[in-house]
Amino acid sequence: MFNLSLRIRLLASYLVLLGLTLGTIAIALILLLAARPAPPQPTFNHLSGLIQGLNLRSYLPREAPPTIDEFASALELIAQEQNVRIISFDVRTGTLIFDSNGLREVENYPEFNISSRQPTEADNITRVYGNFFDPIDGEEWLFAGIVTTRLGRDGLTLLLAQERPNVSLVEVLNDFGSSLLFPLLQAGLIGLAVAILLAWLISRNIALPLQHVASAATAVAEGHFDQRVPISGPPEVRAVGAAFNRMTEQVVATQNAQRDFLANVSHDLKTPLTSIQGYAQAIIDGAAKDPARAASIIYEEATRLNRMVVELTDLARIQAGRLSMQTGAIDLGEMTAAIAERLRVVAEKKGLTFNVTAPSLPPIAGDGDRLAQVLTNLISNAIKYTPDGGQIDITARVANNGVEVEVKDTGIGIPPEDLPRIFERFYQVDKSRGPRRGTGLGLAITHEIVQAHGGQIRVSSAGTGHGSTFTVWLPSPQMTTIIRRR
Repeated sequence: MFNLSLRIRLLASYLVLLGLTLGTIAIALILLLAARPAPPQPTFNHLSGLIQGLNLRSYLPREAPPTIDEFASALELIAQEQNVRIISFDVRTGTLIFDSNGLREVENYPEFNISSRQPTEADNITRVYGNFFDPIDGEEWLFAGIVTTRLGRDGLTLLLAQERPNVSLVEVLNDFGSSLLFPLLQAGLIGLAVAILLAWLISRNIALPLQHVASAATAVAEGHFDQRVPISGPPEVRAVGAAFNRMTEQVVATQNAQRDFLANVSHDLKTPLTSIQGYAQAIIDGAAKDPARAASIIYEEATRLNRMVVELTDLARIQAGRLSMQTGAIDLGEMTAAIAERLRVVAEKKGLTFNVTAPSLPPIAGDGDRLAQVLTNLISNAIKYTPDGGQIDITARVANNGVEVEVKDTGIGIPPEDLPRIFERFYQVDKSRGPRRGTGLGLAITHEIVQAHGGQIRVSSAGTGHGSTFTVWLPSPQMTTIIRRR
């Protein structure tokens, strides 16, 4: 039931909206017409017929002229039988003779509006029609009656009145059904045509780009990761297309990184293993000229392998969030000064100018051992990749609701195209400069440790031969941060 195409669902929604709109309009028009008063003429005709057929004498008890009470009783009986209101008064004297709804003070009587006068066969009797608004019940009454005239003046008046009725729904449908139905039917047909056109246009504008995304997603599921979709349609659909393209780009980048990672791991494991195997075989065969030297090389390569495995394990645990952090209060300025002082000897052996500006800073929350690993790695890299006679500037300061350490060197620099990938595992900038000088995991681990502390690490370089600058920023502890003084 619900497995309908977008086009059908759009059309159905438009038709429902169209039906509700036309139905609401029709009901509103019918209720509006039903709320208006009925035309007065049918009531006038009915009351006039009653007057013409009225035989007052048949309601009187005797042939002699009736008394006032007998006259009133006869009128009361007629009013009950005919379901009308009867009013009789003398215009000349202003005397109210009878009201079937009950006598009241003359000043409380409504003003009778005579809209029509018609002569009768009798010279002294005129038929009158009109209306009045009763101040007691607030209703409009229609009346028909006769009035005696003498010397051009109205005299005795007898009125039969009924409340003006409202139009019933049946009467509205009978009177206006066809005139309402035909325009609404026309509007419905026009609306149906417009709805079909809009449903087709909108579904084409939405469904076609989504179909492209669906087809591309199916291709990705089958292993074709180079899929891209055109960005078209409304903003929401364009956002889906753009997100899909970014996703496939990330998938391709991740696959490339995995391939590079496997190739780098294989290469970095193969080189020391080859050395270990070669020197071990030489010792076994007795072909080693210096067995002690061969054993030393085997030990160094095994140590390198162990360090690589440990670093790979640490990196995997950090990325998975499973590395335990011993959080405490850390003065990053003092830590920077201590690590720089420890490495100063290495820098001075290369004739490097070593400038350190690291005052005491507000404490941050962090793992001291891991942060020391970050600073040691950055400063060691600066020393390693800065030629003899170069300069290294190390600065620790307060910045942006936290503290930061900047390590700037005049070393080999980083090409612009390598900057985005500098923190990838095993990524090597100077590929043409021979074997790697380390495991290729230091910056990747540094990046993950900084992120695990909620911080940021940035790198900038003007290019090859112009040095590089690494900046580590760590946030100040929040009120909810629990730290341990070391």
